Amino acid sequence: MVDLKLGQFVGSLDCGTTSVRFIVFDQYANIIAQKQLEFPQYYPAPGWHEQDADEIQDVSNQCIAEACRELERAGWSKESIKVIGITNQRETTIAWSRSTGKPLCRAIVWTDSRTKNIVAHFENQLRETGIEDEIGRFKKGADGVEMLKDLTGLKLSTYFSAVKLRWMIDNIADVQEAHETDDLLFGTVESWVVYNLTGGAKSGIHVGEVTNASRTLLMNLRTLKWDNRLLRFFGFRPSILPKLVSSSEVYGEIAQGVLKGVPIGGLVGDQQGALVGNKCLKKGEAKCTYGTGAFLLFCTGGTIVKSGHGLLSTIGYQPGPGAHPVYALEGSIAVAGSAIKWCVCSMPNSWLSLLISSRLRDSLGFIKSAKEINTLAASVKDAGGVYFVPAFSGLLAPFWDPGAAGLLIGLSAYTTPAHIARATMEANAFQTRAILESMKLDSNTDLRHLKVDGGMTNGDVCMEVLADVGGFEVIRPEMRESTALGSALLAGAAIGLFGWSLSSPGTFAEVNTMGTKSFVPRMSEEEREKGWLQWLRAAERAKGWEEGADK
Repeated sequence: MVDLKLGQFVGSLDCGTTSVRFIVFDQYANIIAQKQLEFPQYYPAPGWHEQDADEIQDVSNQCIAEACRELERAGWSKESIKVIGITNQRETTIAWSRSTGKPLCRAIVWTDSRTKNIVAHFENQLRETGIEDEIGRFKKGADGVEMLKDLTGLKLSTYFSAVKLRWMIDNIADVQEAHETDDLLFGTVESWVVYNLTGGAKSGIHVGEVTNASRTLLMNLRTLKWDNRLLRFFGFRPSILPKLVSSSEVYGEIAQGVLKGVPIGGLVGDQQGALVGNKCLKKGEAKCTYGTGAFLLFCTGGTIVKSGHGLLSTIGYQPGPGAHPVYALEGSIAVAGSAIKWCVCSMPNSWLSLLISSRLRDSLGFIKSAKEINTLAASVKDAGGVYFVPAFSGLLAPFWDPGAAGLLIGLSAYTTPAHIARATMEANAFQTRAILESMKLDSNTDLRHLKVDGGMTNGDVCMEVLADVGGFEVIRPEMRESTALGSALLAGAAIGLFGWSLSSPGTFAEVNTMGTKSFVPRMSEEEREKGWLQWLRAAERAKGWEEGADK
């Protein structure tokens, strides 16, 4: 029997939108072991996106077990893992039974837009009835909208958890009954996973971390507490809510499995995790993560910056229990990497049957992989006048139009698959620029560079297009698992591992310092502005296609 070495590592469970991975890091952010598995997605109706919470948990358990086996194959004992952190897709809403610990329905995913009518209902309620202020008066109309944003940093949208939970209670009998009989527990993904890892119905703890809670429309951004006025507005019992905790503290220990007894020491929403993982811990630093969607966060320090240009105020992280939070401005893009997946999986069949032009029909070949999209996009100097607005579930920041629909415009007999591939790349860059333009106005800061991570950043062509369209330097680290790294840093800091401390960013100086690659703009300013104005025209045409109605 081979003797296994005992080291000091930190684990990160990254529960993403389409897959889960467990990564074991050393103190320099070298990956020692990892395992990633996908889990099923369900699309039962147009605009609907569901997941099975039990499947998320099962895959999480498998990833932990298999990564630990890989760690031992590499010669290290699993006891080398001293603490784990968890990072997760945000806003995705899970309802489960207090008595059985089982989900009451499928989770509603953050991208799901079925709640347009719920949003319209509450918009009408804000106009007609209003929301209570601190002394019990009701503020209506524009004052009510402003008060909701002042309390939460958010606006009413299909995106956030409260409207998803309201839909569940209104439309699913088991959830409604559980709410009425006080058997309902609500949480976002980190809450569900911690509950199960610490024992489930038998001994599991029901906690919710503040960066995730800040995306529910139920937490007061200043007090970091659930706000009773918001609960009354949406019609929820306080007893369904998890206990709020910071981003970095020991919450409990894993109750069973290969890591039984290991503390859980860091929880963070995926995008805030990437902010920490990119070491954007100081005011004025920004990152953008490109995955299924894209998310740009700009650190504003200890101050809440209210956006007048379509961005959201949110919590970047809370460094410990009772600590003052670090805030951020955020702009979100619902469709980024998933637009490339759509091109690969959906476009060939649909386009071959629908396009009228025989020449175009003949020229549109089958796009077989994401790698092929990079190759095609690189084969042309521009998109040939084609503009793509991938509003598959509406538009998020800074447009905030749930009724927007996907639009591909500028097609002609000249159009080839290469032009559409490049237009897809450019769509991501144009959406990023829209957020950065708003961020510049709110922060009075002109960003000179943007740190990036996520699956889409693996392609150099995509990053070159982003630099050209945005007009700024793009900086890509060599190790780009920034979301997972963020939760690892938070977990390590919770127990003082490696001397890490969130109050002393210098303690992370040796973390993830290996080579970075920089992409600089090569496009002329005149060409950049022309393309930008054309894409804005396309975005305007995509807006308002599917209006919500208060039923």
